[in-house]
Formats: sequence, C-alpha cells, structure tokens
Amino acid sequence: IELVAQHLREQGTRRMIIANRTLSRGHALAEQFGGYAIGLHEIPAHLGEADIVIASTGSPDPLLTHATVAETLGARKRRPVLMMDIAVPRDIDPQVTELSEVYLFTIDDLHNVVESNKMSRRTAAQKAELLIDMQVEKFTEQMRGLDAVPTIRAVREYAATLKSRTLEQAQHMLDSATQPEEALKFLAETLTNRLLHAPSAYLRHAANEGRDHIIRQAYELFGLKDKDRDK
Repeated sequence: IELVAQHLREQGTRRMIIANRTLSRGHALAEQFGGYAIGLHEIPAHLGEADIVIASTGSPDPLLTHATVAETLGARKRRPVLMMDIAVPRDIDPQVTELSEVYLFTIDDLHNVVESNKMSRRTAAQKAELLIDMQVEKFTEQMRGLDAVPTIRAVREYAATLKSRTLEQAQHMLDSATQPEEALKFLAETLTNRLLHAPSAYLRHAANEGRDHIIRQAYELFGLKDKDRDK
C-alpha cells in the first residue's frame, strides 16, 4: 500500500486518507505522503469523502461490507467511486458490485491487466527483434560494401588510365591532320576494346574450364538480361 500511496502522490492526488489498524504507523505513512491517518474503525465515517478506495490489509474478514458501502453512496449523493481490493483474502465484499455507482477491481482483475500488458510487451519485443535483425542485416551489407571500395577504386583508376592514354592518342591523330570522324571512331573503338580486353579474356578462360558461375556473375555485373545470352 506504500507503493500505491507513492504512485498516487506522483500522479497528483491532492488529498489522501490512510486507515491503519495501528494509528502510529498510519500517521507515519500519512506524513510521508502529505495525507492524514485514521483507525480502521473510523472508515465508515470517512468513506464518503473518497473517490478512490484502495484496500490492502491482512484482515481475515471484509472491512467494507455491502451495507456500509451502500450507506456511503447515499451520503455521496450517488457519485461513483472506484474501489480496488488488492488484499488476499478480500477486504471488500464482492457484493458491492451490485451497486451501480461502485466500480470494483480485485487482484484477479489486476492480474489480467498485467498479463495483457506482458503480452503487449512480448509482441512489441518481437517487433523490436525483427527491426533489430533488419538493421543488423543492413549494417552488415554496408560493411560488406566497404570491403569492395578498394576494388572499385582500383577499377576506376585503371579505366581512367586507359581513357587518358587513348584520349592522348586521339588528340595526336587530330594534331596530325586526321579527320575528326576517324579520330572519334578510333577513340570509341580503342577505349572499348582496352576496357573489355581483360574481362573478355577472363570469361573465355572461365568458360573453357566450365566455371559457369563466373559467366552468370558477369551478367549480373554488367546488368545484362538472360535473353542477351542468346545474342
């Protein structure tokens, strides 16, 4: 009940009455949470003041009977009251639920709420695990992609070297009074041949050795479709 009082205080409860069999213990708890204490025998006199009643004692018999609560409702002018019985055995007579203004929840009801919350958390945890797995896979792919960076850089540098050498030759042809059309044709054909020479030789060698997976990877590498293999 101390945890309940702490929670109510944190949620902004303005006024709290704490009933205890030992009045001194009730006073200590009331002082801690800014309320005031009464003895258990004083409950009927103060029950009408409470909009929320939370019961948690070790009493073997109900402290709040149907008759007591019904009389209290008359003093409250039929204003509803929320009652929570978290004691075992019960502190509040279950028959008070027959009163239309009383909303009674027991430890069993709270257990159902807890189980429902657990199920929601398990569902949320499963979604979180799925999201984490997706992000881990994405991160792993990015890390694998970083492994390819040096190779990509080397290929680009190789292509740039071939381009510069071929362009220099084409420029020399123009300086030697070669027709621009011939120089452009030389540039296109020579650069293409030089870029594809090494890959073509490698693919022929792979085909001779029966390494078909290299051929398939080449189609993926150059973005070719299966129908292009027949050409």
